[in-house]
Amino acid sequence: MTPFPYSIDVDAPLAEAHAFLRERRIRHLPVTERGQLAGVLTDRDIKLALGPDLGSPPERELAVRDVYQSDSYIVDAGASLEDVANHMAERHVGSALVTRGGKLVGIFTTTDVCRALAKVLREQHPHSGPDEVA
Repeated sequence: MTPFPYSIDVDAPLAEAHAFLRERRIRHLPVTERGQLAGVLTDRDIKLALGPDLGSPPERELAVRDVYQSDSYIVDAGASLEDVANHMAERHVGSALVTRGGKLVGIFTTTDVCRALAKVLREQHPHSGPDEVA
């Protein structure tokens, strides 16, 4: 999990959010509205919205509100890694917004799942070389 993730307001310009994602080389950005967690914006959401097939207005005319996912996956910080990873895999979800007491405290992405799996595999097979694939 990435603790204390960045977030962006739902009314921020989409161009600002897009630049933010590119500059920090991240793919998921929690979205807030009046200080409360509202959803998540992904690089994929932006690509789909700006795709040539949709005839969307230019990026500078859109706000985060026009593109983000309000039905994002939110979990409590005490949720088990197994349950979260299973939910993400079964529903093809790329991230989980992690909360404690209703406040955003982290984001858990598929990259984090891969890191956790790699750690488990290293512990179970300590003599495997870095180039070996199980």
